[in-house]
Formats: sequence, structure tokens, C-alpha cells
Amino acid sequence: MVWKPHVTVAAIVEEDNRFLLVEEETSKGLAFNQPAGHLEKGEDLIAAVKREVHEETGWLFEPENLVAVQLWSRNSDYPTFLRVCFSGKVHSFDPSATLDDGIVATHWLTKAELEKLGRLRSPLVMICIDEYLQGQKFPLSITQNFLDLDL
Repeated sequence: MVWKPHVTVAAIVEEDNRFLLVEEETSKGLAFNQPAGHLEKGEDLIAAVKREVHEETGWLFEPENLVAVQLWSRNSDYPTFLRVCFSGKVHSFDPSATLDDGIVATHWLTKAELEKLGRLRSPLVMICIDEYLQGQKFPLSITQNFLDLDL
């Protein structure tokens, strides 16, 4: 069997020094995360992050930059994740949106508030926020899609 990491996308959305976060159920209890989720078959990274933000928050998201590509595993018995983190803006809220299973609430929190709560889904949440605040950003053009090639 070929080993493969789980590919996920995440979004950093900041307005007025507050970050859009989801509070979600995990196997270890409630935790905070950026809107994030798995890449689906046939989907490009930009479409995936837009979809995940809408499904988890009800907001429509427009990515502007790539912040980080992270490879992470908690331990050798835990799945490995390849996480692609974007930053951008939300431009409208869909009040009729049904949030994904496991999403308890959405919050706009400052970094200090999030640090005080301390219940992060993974250390990648704060790492990405710190990198974003330090100005780390790459153009979206570095993501390329070749999904329609018949190789």
C-alpha cells in the first residue's frame, strides 16, 4: 500500500485585528481552528478553501495569498497532513447556510483571546496566524492546477 498524507486547506480571515475561527467538536473535546477541511477529488486548492470557509462559517471567502504549506503529524500512529493555508477576505454572509457537522459556532477572536482560550485543533493554527502577522505571503499564482490532463 502506498502511503499518502491527507491534503487539507485552511483560511486565515482577519478584520479589525480579529480572526474568523470555528469552534468544533474533536475526539479531545471542543477546539478552535481556522475554517479548514479536506481537498476533494477533482477540486483545486482555491475552490477547496472557498468551499470549506462557506461550509464551516456561512461566509463567502476570496483568497488573496498563500501563507504556508505545512506537513504535520502528531505522532507515528497519527495521520500525516499536508495543509495549505491561505489568507483573504470574506465578502458576504449567507444566513441560510447550514454549517458542517461538528461545527458548534464561529467566532471573531483576537490573537490574545485565542491564546488565552488555548484549545487549538493543532499547533498549525497559531503558527499560521503568526506567519500571517509577520507578513509571510506568497502569490496565488504559485498554485497550479493540471486536473484536466490526460496523462
